[in-house]
Amino acid sequence: MKKIITPICFLLGGLLWVATSSAKFNYKKKAAPASAPTAKDTVPAAVLVAPVAAPVVSKTASVPDPNVKASKSIDTTLVGGFNANPRKSLRSNSGFSSDLNTKKTLQQRTPANYQNLRAEDALFSEFVWEEVDGREKINRPFIYQAYDDSGDQRFFAILLKAIENDGVVPFSAEGGDDRFTKPLNLDDVNAMLKGSLDTQLVQNVNNPNVFDTSIIYNTKLAPIPDSIYTFRLKEQFIFDSKTSRMYCRIIGIAPVATIVINNKPVKRTLFWIYYPELRNSLAKHEVYNPRNISSRITWEELFESRYFNGYVVKSTLDNYNDKMLNSLYSDPKKRLLEGEKIKQKIFDFEQDRWVY
Repeated sequence: MKKIITPICFLLGGLLWVATSSAKFNYKKKAAPASAPTAKDTVPAAVLVAPVAAPVVSKTASVPDPNVKASKSIDTTLVGGFNANPRKSLRSNSGFSSDLNTKKTLQQRTPANYQNLRAEDALFSEFVWEEVDGREKINRPFIYQAYDDSGDQRFFAILLKAIENDGVVPFSAEGGDDRFTKPLNLDDVNAMLKGSLDTQLVQNVNNPNVFDTSIIYNTKLAPIPDSIYTFRLKEQFIFDSKTSRMYCRIIGIAPVATIVINNKPVKRTLFWIYYPELRNSLAKHEVYNPRNISSRITWEELFESRYFNGYVVKSTLDNYNDKMLNSLYSDPKKRLLEGEKIKQKIFDFEQDRWVY
């Protein structure tokens, strides 16, 4: 028996060795040659892979060239990241059969006419400044980060589009000015969003011992998109004796940016916009409202219906020195309580005019 098993084992081992050697031989034939390719056979890397280089946005400050003409449009891809230029959908973006007619009607919307108010009929007339914080739940539409056929849906982006496309004039807020005295242009808004102008010393090329002064943009003071979530409203409360009703007329809107300087948040008012001139633009943009399951309202309807919450930062009621509440009260809670007192005074004046 052993004489039969031994030759069979040798035979199987030989067949296994032949199969293994054949597999190694075929693998070496398919493998790349060990010798390095010649220069003639080498293909340049630029020919093998030629991707289109994406534009790189530098965050460092750049020296503006005086020979280059200033841009006449707001390049929001470089300053702040707001997409002011809308990207149109090439197909219907909804399931409605009349989607095109709906969009056309939205662009043709106009704001409702105001009630004619006369100064002779006013029994009450006071100015109030409020700040709307977009981080509050009711004010979340102000910072709704989405894109539609009309572009970026954030409220600050809508203000930029109104300035660029609809000819709405912004006004300077320098020194706390809120009376629309100094108009700004698109170049001023561009520079404001890029930062603040600053100077630095640059070594002269021809004479290394001489340093020239160049103007740069200090990008550390440039607001980022997420920092513009507060909007200041200048309002006038008027009680009309003819209609026995209290009216609230919005006079102006100002975006307020929060900039961190030396690890301390600092608020900076960017510019003011005269609200009556802005109403036509706001009537053409819808507001995101998750609680309305059938349709949406426009921004103009939101402000006129006062579907937002704001806290008072200044008023003309018993304000003999024309000071902000943060100048009169250092405690934030005290400022909030004082603002609620101002709202209550206005409400009580209207209620006291009624006779039961």
